[in-house]
Amino acid sequence: MHEETRGPPGIGRERQAEIYLGGVRGQKPAVPVAADRLEERAREVMSREGFAYVAGGAGLESTIAANRAAFDRRRIVPRVLRDASERDCGIELFSRKLDSPFLLAPIGVLEAVHRNADLAVARAAAAEGIPMIFSNQASVAMEHCAAAMGNAPRWFQLYWSTSNELVASFVRRAEACGCSAIVVTLDTTLFGWRPRDLDLPFLPFALGKGIAQYTSDPVFNRLLDEAKDAAAEDRDRITPTAVRSLIELARAFPGSFWTNLRSGRPRKAVRLFLEIYSRPSLTWDDLSFLRGLTPLPIMLKGVLHPADATAAVERGVEGLIVSNHGGRQVDGAIASLDALPPIVAAVGDKIPILLDSGIRGGADAFKALALGARAVLIGRPYAYGLAIAGEDGVREVIRNFRAELDLTMGLAGCGSVSEITGGTVAQGG
Repeated sequence: MHEETRGPPGIGRERQAEIYLGGVRGQKPAVPVAADRLEERAREVMSREGFAYVAGGAGLESTIAANRAAFDRRRIVPRVLRDASERDCGIELFSRKLDSPFLLAPIGVLEAVHRNADLAVARAAAAEGIPMIFSNQASVAMEHCAAAMGNAPRWFQLYWSTSNELVASFVRRAEACGCSAIVVTLDTTLFGWRPRDLDLPFLPFALGKGIAQYTSDPVFNRLLDEAKDAAAEDRDRITPTAVRSLIELARAFPGSFWTNLRSGRPRKAVRLFLEIYSRPSLTWDDLSFLRGLTPLPIMLKGVLHPADATAAVERGVEGLIVSNHGGRQVDGAIASLDALPPIVAAVGDKIPILLDSGIRGGADAFKALALGARAVLIGRPYAYGLAIAGEDGVREVIRNFRAELDLTMGLAGCGSVSEITGGTVAQGG
């Protein structure tokens, strides 16, 4: 009679037990587990404008569809009779050990999702021990989020402004906040053509939303003081909608509501932001300026072509995030997962490659890891969890992703992330 061996239950089985036993007590999860129900429930609780901003994509949204189709075409090939009773989902990234290969992608304007915005996400990420990438277009300044996270890992996303002085200020602040990497987002030097937002029409930044990193920045505020007063140019015809927009803007801007309303500073700040927000003229040569600012690892987000990946390595970039911005920028763009294998082939293991766009569960993460990604970014799903249940909703989304990955690994015969290789996925129909 052979000796029975039992390993630890694993985070997947623990999460299942938590949900099922909760059901016995009449308790349901704070957020739906299924990706489509999660999105549907978020739509029910969010404003029409907020949901359109988060869920929408460029043009016909064919890139969003392509992202999902790329995952559907890859099929997992489980192996059997391999002891996977104990599983390790951990990875190492920039000399830091992480319990799982997940990060929270930068999502701007989270105040349109939930009143606690980035602060709730920061607390959830810290509690679950996964890195959060602070958004350049955050609704809460990075310093407040960092204070809520303690020693938990975080990175900073950088949109390269037309003001290099402002870029330098953002990087200095990120360093002071304990961020351990700078993520330069390259695919949003212009706003993509987004019909959902245009049809409403809704640009959150025009209402002072999502610009907290700017209004809290000393360089931006100095530039604001120096900017000419555009009040004379702002005398548009007064309408009820214009009045409501002005009130909303005064409320969103730091400081006293009545002072903001009288001073006109919020409108001036919005104008300045829209003028300097991003720089379409950015080239490879500009990376040397950023390298001169910081010793932190520099990652490039939005890389989809192998030649660009090779160029990044040649210029000393420490990491890449293969991403099409969740389908929000270019309609008809290549799916991020389809772009991943050629980039991995071009770069090899010289620098870590992460994948963003289209991840909707742990099985998706498994496929991305099998195709060469070191880790993946969770995007819209955690925003939907935030909309439904605040910090608790974000935590449950993270836990569900980790649980599904853990169970998928076990069922595929993989005891560690290093065992998730190209042979564990195949091209399907």
